[in-house]
Amino acid sequence: MTAEIVGLLASLALLTMAGDQFVIGIARVAAAFDVRLTVVGAVIGGLGTSLPELIVSGVATARGDTPIAVGNLVGSIIANVCLGLALPALVAPVGVDSRALRREAPLSVASVLVFAVLVHAGLGRVEAIVATVALVAALVGLLVIARRVRGPDELALEVEDFFEPRTHRAVGRETARGLLSMAVMLAGAELLVRSASGLSERAGLGQGFVGLTVVAIGTSAPLIASSIQAARRGDHDLVVGNMLGGNLFIGLAGGAIVGFMAGRSAATIGVGPLVLMAAVTTASWGFMGRGSRVTRWEAAILLVAYAGALPFVSG
Repeated sequence: MTAEIVGLLASLALLTMAGDQFVIGIARVAAAFDVRLTVVGAVIGGLGTSLPELIVSGVATARGDTPIAVGNLVGSIIANVCLGLALPALVAPVGVDSRALRREAPLSVASVLVFAVLVHAGLGRVEAIVATVALVAALVGLLVIARRVRGPDELALEVEDFFEPRTHRAVGRETARGLLSMAVMLAGAELLVRSASGLSERAGLGQGFVGLTVVAIGTSAPLIASSIQAARRGDHDLVVGNMLGGNLFIGLAGGAIVGFMAGRSAATIGVGPLVLMAAVTTASWGFMGRGSRVTRWEAAILLVAYAGALPFVSG
C-alpha cells in the first residue's frame, strides 16, 4: 500500500513539472509558426495528451479486457471535460476564441457523439472503419482551419525568417522541449495508472469502475496537468484546444483502435456512461458559447456533475 501511495505522489510531481514545460514549448512553437494556439492544442496537444488513453485501451483490448478499454476511452472524455476544462476554469475563468466555437468545438463535439453511437452499437470492424473515416475528415477540417491565407511577399518574409539560423535553432529547441515533456508525461501517467490500479485491486473494485474512474483519470492526467499549467500562464486557447483535440482523438482514434483489435468480439459499455459523456460534452460547448468563456460557476457545475453522476453510471 505504501509503494502505491509513493507512486501516486511521484507521478503527480512528474506530471506537474512536465505539464509546465510542455505548455512553454508548444506556445513558443505556435508563436514561431504564427498559428492559433487553439489549433495547435487541438492537433499536437490533443494527440500527445491522448496517447496514454490510446496505448492503454489498445493493450487492454489485446488482452481481452475490452470493458476496461472502452471504459478508459469514455471515462477519459468525461474527465477531460469535467477535470481538464473545469479545474483550469477554477484557477481562472477560461476565455474561448469565437473562431474555436465556430470551428474546432463542433468538430470535437460531433466526434464524441459519433463515438457514443458507435460504442452503443458495439465497437467492431465496421464501426472501426466508420471511426477512421470520421477521424480523417475531422483532421482535414482542422488542417483547413489552421491554414492562413497570406500574400506572396508576407509568406516569403515568414519563410526567410523561419530559416534564419537563430530562429530555426529556437524552434528546434522548443520542439525538443515539448517532445521530452510529452515523454515524461507519458511515464508519469503510466506510473499513476499502475499505482492507482494496485490500490483499486486491494479495495476490490470492479473493472467497469476502474476503467471509467481510476484508469481514465490516470491516462487523462497529462491533459489535465498541461491544461492547469496553461491556465496559470493565461494560455486559455491551449486549455480549450487540449480538451477539444484530446476528445476528438480519444473518441475516433481510440474507437478505431479498439474496434479493429476487438474484431468480431464487439466492445461496448452501458448506456449510463455514454449519456453522461454526451451530456457533459454538449454542456461544455454550451458553457463556452455563453459569453465566450467558462466561468468558475460553470466549472463547479461540471465538477459536481462528475462527482455526483459517475458513481451511479459506473457501478
